[in-house]
Amino acid sequence: MIVDTLAIVGTGLIGGSFSLALKQAGAVHTVLGVGRSPARLTVARELGLIDRAVDWAGVGQADCILLALPVGETEAVLKNLAPHLKAGAIVTDAGSTKANVVAAARAALGARAADFVPGHPIAGSEQSGPGAARADLYQGKKVVLTPQADTRADALATVRALWEAAGAQVEMLDAVQHDRVFAAVSHLPHLAAYTLVDELAQRADGGTFFRYAASGFRDFTRIAGSAPEMWRDIALANREAVLAELDAYVAALQSLRQAVAGEDADALLKLFSRARNARENWMKKQDS
Repeated sequence: MIVDTLAIVGTGLIGGSFSLALKQAGAVHTVLGVGRSPARLTVARELGLIDRAVDWAGVGQADCILLALPVGETEAVLKNLAPHLKAGAIVTDAGSTKANVVAAARAALGARAADFVPGHPIAGSEQSGPGAARADLYQGKKVVLTPQADTRADALATVRALWEAAGAQVEMLDAVQHDRVFAAVSHLPHLAAYTLVDELAQRADGGTFFRYAASGFRDFTRIAGSAPEMWRDIALANREAVLAELDAYVAALQSLRQAVAGEDADALLKLFSRARNARENWMKKQDS
């Protein structure tokens, strides 16, 4: 057992899967649930994701608290938690952006920001809610932690141990570097998928396009089925890095357009070949 009592703020896919994995591993004794919807908390309890639902004061019983919620809510939630944290309690999160979350923790927790361990599991699904949770979600997946200079060493070690007990491979990154990297490899792909689906849907004859869309369209746009609220918050929270990646992508698309317009077969073949080779190399590393 790593911690006796764990609290999950947001008992959906991410938080619920974390709880299930740790329960299965015997790494926690009791899991408390906090959320905005009593109905969802009831479902989470019925599915075994949590042992009981509590209010903010009840979170004071927890040795470790995971925030699994849209990043835009982080500061407000931490302010609600702060008066109730017991001595030595650890707080961590699962948000997809980190620099803004670190700033929120400092603003809300003050001196106790040293008890906060910023984290980001690189796992998920377009599905959401307690019913989507599964114990194997993090098996073999990366989790990035972005500790600060003043983060308590034992808090970091505990959070690392919890993620490893859930089956994850833990790595460390600087918070700003994290946000630059994930703006390119996660945030931009989601924005591109949402935008393509929306652009087609807004056409007067959009229904015809969707009628003939098949596996390629499905695969490319799968992530547009993710929670809109979450991705709204991510786009705004990581605004500068996302804008830089959007600009780079627009420039690349403009070069592609010029090659198509100019019937430049060599340029198209070089681009497609470079991309295929880069993806194949990446896939080989994923499988190794």
